[in-house]
Amino acid sequence: MNSSTPDEFYELSYYTLAHPDTQYFIHQHIVDAQQAQTADENTKPIAITFSLIGLYLYLEKEYTGRQVQRAHITLSQHKKKWPKIELPNKKGEITATDVLKATPGPRRDAMIRDWCASVWQAYLNSHNTVSSFVKSELGV
Repeated sequence: MNSSTPDEFYELSYYTLAHPDTQYFIHQHIVDAQQAQTADENTKPIAITFSLIGLYLYLEKEYTGRQVQRAHITLSQHKKKWPKIELPNKKGEITATDVLKATPGPRRDAMIRDWCASVWQAYLNSHNTVSSFVKSELGV
């Protein structure tokens, strides 16, 4: 996996924040993918948990970015003990760099979904932990 640079992530952020579909809020998905993909032993458990919850809700429950954002707000309103997430050695084959290579518009938006799926799949060992936590905390 070739890691992306911060500048590439910022460029992709500019694309998603300027996206014409402001109701969907695709930017949330790239934030979650980037956070989960770049997580290391120094990353706070809440950051890892939130990013994986976001990917789970997007990919498994068909949440929009705006709905994921609302779920994050709900979860942040009460201090919780966050689940222990085991970090995989490889955190996905697709990066922000790859997403930027796709033509802006529907192709790039589809590549964002592919990136999210790649990162989510890398955390396969944590899927049950994340889905159980979401069910217990959000009832989803």
